[in-house]
Amino acid sequence: MNDSQDRQVINLVADIGGTNIRLAITDKHNKLYEIETYQCQEFPHLSNVISQYLTEKKLLNAQVNACLAIACPVDTDEISMTNLPWQFSQKQLKEELKLNSLTLINDYTAIAMAIPLLTDQQKVKIGGGTALANKPIAVCGPGTGLGVANLENINGHWHCLGGEGGHIDFAPVDELDIQIFQQLKKTKKRISYEQLLSGYGLVQIYQALLAINNQEATNDELAKPSIELSAKGISTQALAGSCEVCQQALSQFCKILGSFAGNLALTTGSIGGVYIAGGIVPRFVDYLNNSDFRARFETKGRMSHLNENTPTYIITESQPGLLGAAAYLNQMS
Repeated sequence: MNDSQDRQVINLVADIGGTNIRLAITDKHNKLYEIETYQCQEFPHLSNVISQYLTEKKLLNAQVNACLAIACPVDTDEISMTNLPWQFSQKQLKEELKLNSLTLINDYTAIAMAIPLLTDQQKVKIGGGTALANKPIAVCGPGTGLGVANLENINGHWHCLGGEGGHIDFAPVDELDIQIFQQLKKTKKRISYEQLLSGYGLVQIYQALLAINNQEATNDELAKPSIELSAKGISTQALAGSCEVCQQALSQFCKILGSFAGNLALTTGSIGGVYIAGGIVPRFVDYLNNSDFRARFETKGRMSHLNENTPTYIITESQPGLLGAAAYLNQMS
């Protein structure tokens, strides 16, 4: 970008999480350019980050249409981020940055809007089933929490139905599910799927298994499990085969994810496919493919045939939030 492009109309998109903010320029074909990532904690306010990006790209004098995907509710003018001290008014942000237009969408709305644009190189299919074109799509994503969204195609345009599906009641399926549920109930009044299908959830499954197996912590992690392991540590040791309880925890995580994704498919009639997003699952695609994820997804009694015909995918695209924000912005124009 250079000064010769001043005053032209620019489409700016952002994916704003609790740790990072990603910014990019997009065109009418949803192509992304000038992608930059900033650490949120290094800036006192969202406007400072966007202003720095526009300055670096020499776009301060451009007419900017912005679509920002953000990890918090966006249905009021006043925005307060869940995992950051950033608070702002949408109207004031638009005025301060002198934007031509400003649209805020939830981060999982953005991820959902990216799905119809994904190529085979940006997703991995798990199991059987065939997606039906322009039919409902569901997406869930274990990460810091458990995001859920649904897409419907109405008159050739995709519309996202948001919600808080990650907070529905956890329903145990097999005997180990029941034991984990009973263990967690000792300290929690209510167990939601998010308390199992998230980074924190994987840790909770692991710690519940330690208690179920009556194994105590030790300094020798390879000899016996350590209760202090993080979600990344648990998955790393599970994939390396260096900790039996870690392997058991990751295996059960995949089973529970399969049950939850299968419930989504039945609830929303998602014969266009169910997609797995988030920062956790893409790290172990092959493991999930060889797990009981798909078996649990399909095992739905008299309705099993519906899920057998519904495909499941892992999103491997590195910037689904930016891509979805671009799609949302272009569909508005």
